[in-house]
Amino acid sequence: MPNDLKLRGLAAFVAAVEEGSVSAAARRLGYSKSVVSERLAELEHALGARLLQRSTRRMSLTADGECFLPRARRILGEAKEAMAELTDRRSSLAGPLRISAPVSFGVLHLGPALYAFLAAHPGIELSLELDDRFVDAGADGFDAVLRHGPVTDCRLVAKRLATSRRILVASPAYLAREGTPASPDELGRHHGLLYINRETDWRFAVAGGWRVVHPRTSLRVNNGMVMRDAAVAGLGLTLLPTFFVRDELARGALEQVDVGAEAEGAELFLAYPRESGVPAKLAALIDSLKRSFGEPPYWDR
Repeated sequence: MPNDLKLRGLAAFVAAVEEGSVSAAARRLGYSKSVVSERLAELEHALGARLLQRSTRRMSLTADGECFLPRARRILGEAKEAMAELTDRRSSLAGPLRISAPVSFGVLHLGPALYAFLAAHPGIELSLELDDRFVDAGADGFDAVLRHGPVTDCRLVAKRLATSRRILVASPAYLAREGTPASPDELGRHHGLLYINRETDWRFAVAGGWRVVHPRTSLRVNNGMVMRDAAVAGLGLTLLPTFFVRDELARGALEQVDVGAEAEGAELFLAYPRESGVPAKLAALIDSLKRSFGEPPYWDR
């Protein structure tokens, strides 16, 4: 089987796994379902192993498929990087670039910042996937992931894009009804709108270290815009980055609550797999986003 067909077979295999079906893989790759099925069959024939277990209702990886998947992703990644290096040598930025980002920040700020980058580099084929879970950049096939907060994975290199303050906010109606807390100690009796899976999210700088506060939970959710809107609806206090609540504060839908202690902040990073290095188009994206957000970022001015 020709080498180019093998690469196409790898692309069909990875797309089928990531999309969950041959039909969805065909839509992603821009081919017919029969073409993708044929390439999968040819790949399995060349390898002498069945990679996918397919039925009318579902598709799953076989044991051989599980073993082969990370290698297939690595081969495709290396081929993509090789093409990118050739493009870089010609002093133009082109080719695929796949990144992941949290839903709320992607909608509110990342999307608009990317428009300028794409206008400046029309040869780049950007895939932006918005997801509030912590995706694995290497295993999930992303060139980079945007993170709000520390990047502790030693397999990743993190480049800081912008700083971010976090503040307590609530609606005027909630504060009129429940009172305004004046210290971290008073937060325990208030209703809190919390980010899911962060038990120690409300951390405040006090003399001698950090004070962790646990309010009465009214809502747990993994999306900042839902937390913001719940606060506007008067359901409780919430602790959010300023890039979520800038407009709501300006029009009076939310008020900042000062408890005499600064909440723990966070920074925005773009992180990429250490082993892949930083291709020119990713370096250009980092520089473009830094310029778009500014220092200090526009949402804190």
